[in-house]
Amino acid sequence: MLREGTVRIPSGCAISGVFSKSGTRISGRSVIESIATMHDRSNGLGGGFAGYGIYPEYKDLYALHIFYDNTAAKEEAESFLDRHFDIVSPSSIPTARHPRISDAPLIWRYFVTPLPTKLQSSQLDEREYVTRCVFRVNSEIDGAYVFSSGKNMGVFKAVGFPEDVGEFYRLDEYEGYSWTAHGRYPTNTPGWWGGAHPFALLDYTVVHNGEISSYDANRRFVEMFGYKCALLTDTEVITYIIDYLHRRQGLSLPDVAKVIAAPFWSEIELLPDEEREKLTYLRNVFSSLLVTGPFSILLGYTGGMMALNDRLKLRSMVVAEKGDTFYAASEECAIRKLCENPDRVWAPKGGEAVIATLSEGVQK
Repeated sequence: MLREGTVRIPSGCAISGVFSKSGTRISGRSVIESIATMHDRSNGLGGGFAGYGIYPEYKDLYALHIFYDNTAAKEEAESFLDRHFDIVSPSSIPTARHPRISDAPLIWRYFVTPLPTKLQSSQLDEREYVTRCVFRVNSEIDGAYVFSSGKNMGVFKAVGFPEDVGEFYRLDEYEGYSWTAHGRYPTNTPGWWGGAHPFALLDYTVVHNGEISSYDANRRFVEMFGYKCALLTDTEVITYIIDYLHRRQGLSLPDVAKVIAAPFWSEIELLPDEEREKLTYLRNVFSSLLVTGPFSILLGYTGGMMALNDRLKLRSMVVAEKGDTFYAASEECAIRKLCENPDRVWAPKGGEAVIATLSEGVQK
């Protein structure tokens, strides 16, 4: 009989990230080793990674990573892509046989750019055009799911423990200036390939530890603006909230954080006039995008990374710095695996966004 103290009860899910402000490219092997230190926070029902700067030879093209259930879905999706994009170098994503990764779908990668005639006739900017095409594939083509769609970056995810997923995708063969990783412990949503983290749209990727109790209100709001939540997990909506606020509404990331993890009204009332007016505006206009429930998230995006806790800090989050490298994880052990002696280690306050960006002049 197991007794209290003889078995670890994790708080569910593990996240880890590393970001080089100087743009130094980091091997995917290092982040695999980092997330593996938190093995007991996962249960084998999902793991994944996002890497930035990993496709320098195709850095100006959108990299579409797609899961297919069967060849019919692949043929239909490729026909759609051919009508909307110029496709360069389509190929299956390299993987390795792994004894603990099974039932893999077809996993393909396409480097694409929108067809000029289609883009012009759509009267959309390039990023919105790609976004709409991604949603059309995911909602209209049965058995096809675009799970990564940014430039010079990519998401790699599966059902399995994260260290196994990393080996399956041969991530030790990739290098990037930024990596995030996730080990999943689903509590009230199914474990499946599409439901593994990170969740991505364009270059935004989110890994999350926690549970979103405001999911229905958040989902109803973003779906009014064309987003489609169909992946059977609450985390998906955070990615769309960030895309809506940052890309479409033009809010800065610190302000996005103030919407997602808004200060309490009692705190806002004590602020200087200008800041109080700004936060009052954000809370009133975007009230349906306040994310409630316990969460810690890592947002990856081109040129940066943001770590954010819920405003009550109900999930663990530790961050650190060593020279020009930034680290974030659920537990300090994951950071120490990447860097034995950081210059600084601290736990951000609830609702406090910690943002790292590439140094001026560094190419993304």
